[in-house]
Parts: sequence; C-alpha cells; structure tokens
Amino acid sequence: MRADIGVRYGQATLKGASNYTFAEATWTQTLPDWIGSHVRAMAFFGGVPGQIVSGNLKSGVTKACFYEPKVNRTYADLAAHYDTAVVPARPYKPRDKAKVEVGVQVVQRWIAARLRGRRFFSLAELNAAIRELLDGLNGKVTRHLGASRRDLFNEMDRPALKPLPAEPYEYAEWQERRVGLDYHVEVDRHYYSVPYQLLKKRLWARLTAKTVEIFHDGQRVASHVRTSANRRHTTVPEHMPASHRRYAGWTPAEIKRQATRIGPNTATLVDVILRERTHPEQGFRSCLGIVRLAKPHGRDALEAACLRALEIHGWSYKSVNSILKNNLHRRRPERERRMQRFKSAGSAQRFLSTHAAVYNQFAVQRHLISRRTLRTFRAAAFNGWCAAVAAS
Repeated sequence: MRADIGVRYGQATLKGASNYTFAEATWTQTLPDWIGSHVRAMAFFGGVPGQIVSGNLKSGVTKACFYEPKVNRTYADLAAHYDTAVVPARPYKPRDKAKVEVGVQVVQRWIAARLRGRRFFSLAELNAAIRELLDGLNGKVTRHLGASRRDLFNEMDRPALKPLPAEPYEYAEWQERRVGLDYHVEVDRHYYSVPYQLLKKRLWARLTAKTVEIFHDGQRVASHVRTSANRRHTTVPEHMPASHRRYAGWTPAEIKRQATRIGPNTATLVDVILRERTHPEQGFRSCLGIVRLAKPHGRDALEAACLRALEIHGWSYKSVNSILKNNLHRRRPERERRMQRFKSAGSAQRFLSTHAAVYNQFAVQRHLISRRTLRTFRAAAFNGWCAAVAAS
C-alpha cells in the first residue's frame, strides 16, 4: 500500500486507494510537528503503509533532487522505526502526489470552511473540532462509488497495512559532532564523553527528550542522560584512557609547559583551571584556547589579561578572550584608579564615604541652568561638604 502525505497550513493528510483522510492542525511546519503528525497519522490508521510519498518540505527533505533526494536524518529514523520507505515527490511534479493535492482542497472545503467563524482557545480544542468533522467526511457515502471512505478503507487498504510497532516513535534529532581533545562531544552546550579511542573522529549524536546517544559508523558507542546546557561535563569512567594518556602530545604537563613559556600569570591561571575541574581533562579545551590566544594578541597582552582574570575570578577561556577583545587588560581597575592619589586604602574610604553625602549636589546639569543658578548651587554644595566633613 502507498500513502501520500502532505502538509498545508498546519494540516497533515494521508490517504491510500480509499481516499481515507487524516487531518490535524499544528502550530508550525517544523521538524517536531512534521514528525508528530506522521506518528499520529499512523496511529489513526492503525497500521503502516509500505511506502510514504511526501512533499519536499524542508523539514522532511533536506535536499530535493530529481534522482537522489536527501531525506532528513530524523525522518529516515522514523521510517526505519515503522519499517517503511520515504519516497519524496519529484521537484515541481505535483502529479506525483495528486491525491494529497486534491485531499487538501477537500479538507479546506469540508472542514476549514465550517470552522472559519468559530473561535478556539487551544490547539487541542481545535483538533477536537477537526476530528468531529473528519469523522463525518470519512463516513459520508459518495455518489459515484456508493460507499464511504471508511468502508473502502476497511475493505481495501487496512488489509495491506503493516502492523504498528510495539512502541510509537519517540522524536529524536540528529547532530553531527567531532570528538575533542578531552574525548567529549559538545551537544547543546553540554559535553558528553565517548571512548577515548574515537579522539578527533566525527560522530552522530541522537537527541531525545531524556537521552543522548552517540553513534560511530552506525554503532552506538555511548549513551547519556540528557543534561541542561550548563557548559559542564558528563563523563563515564570507562571512556577515560588508562593513566589519562593523551594523543597529539597534549597532557596536563605539556599544557602547563606551554603556559609557563608565555608567563607566570598564564601558568597560574592554567593551573587553577585544571585544578578546579573534576577531571583535569575537562579543562583541556579552556587551557588550550587560552594558550593559543598568545598568537593573535601577543604574550604580554595575554599575561596582562590572565592577571586581570585571576583578580576577578574569571577562570575560563571566555573571560580571558573577552578581556582581550575589550582591551580591559590595558586599563587599571576602578579601585586602583581611585586610590592612586591617596596614601592608603583607609584614607580613600574616608573620602568616598564623605563625598557620597554631597555627590548629588555637585553633579548638576550645567547646560540646563544659568550661570547665576550654578553659582548658587555650588555655594550650597560647598556648605554641605563642609558640614559633612565637620560631622565626620
């Protein structure tokens, strides 16, 4: 049996030789809604067609081609789960899915037109109304065949359907990732470990709502519970090499040696980052990035930036890079600038405490007042200053 599938204005329709129709409303035509409509359509029909002919919507077909169309990895995963085949229609050939084109018109005239004047407050409420009218559409006896779509479906199409799998398809996205020097892959701003033998390999990550599965050459090599995007690491001890061996010569000792060649501040920051991580390997990316900043910015600038990062506890590559980009390593800290004319921190603090009481009186908008009014304000400000000094 062949099923034609199309999506128009958030409605998905599927029908076989009987023209038995499924329709629903969705918020968007993005991949999650596209896949969800397929899953609900399979459940509606109670079986799986041998072939699905779809349109060339970007959510389902990543590259439309006359000879070799490229199907989205998630869409292909759904087809494999249901043991069916996805055969996209040829570009600019609407007759390849003529049934669904006609079916969309029927749904618009029979269902959408009747709901046009009604107001719905949720998607579930709208779909309930669609399902009610859909039952009427499929149960209506056609004049030219003398039978309803439902009767024809039960007679011709249902026997040709494959049985549904035990569990419905769980939506999953696929992302291609490369293994880093710390044998972790980044997925949605979180790092998951893989066996260290796969260092620098390109892998596929399968993401569901609760899990992250990582595949190499079609074989699953790692599975993790999905974690929020917090820039942290999830590491399985079995994925770590014996004695933490490294490839390409990048070991903690090598990174520290490179940092020491740049300067003491860089070496100190690298040591702090490696010490603060649960596993030193998790700090490899940060330390490697910091050391490589010496090439575009110079060693002196990196040394100053690392000193500033140590002062503000910015123990990360992101902090050091931000300091260099904004030239903050060339500016003295605000506290140091304020104290440069004072003999001690105590004298600076006493001045700031006294000045805070009268600061607003000195900060006047000179461009909005006359010179005479300015002199009056200044006299009042100095009197207030004298009173504040006498009180202290």
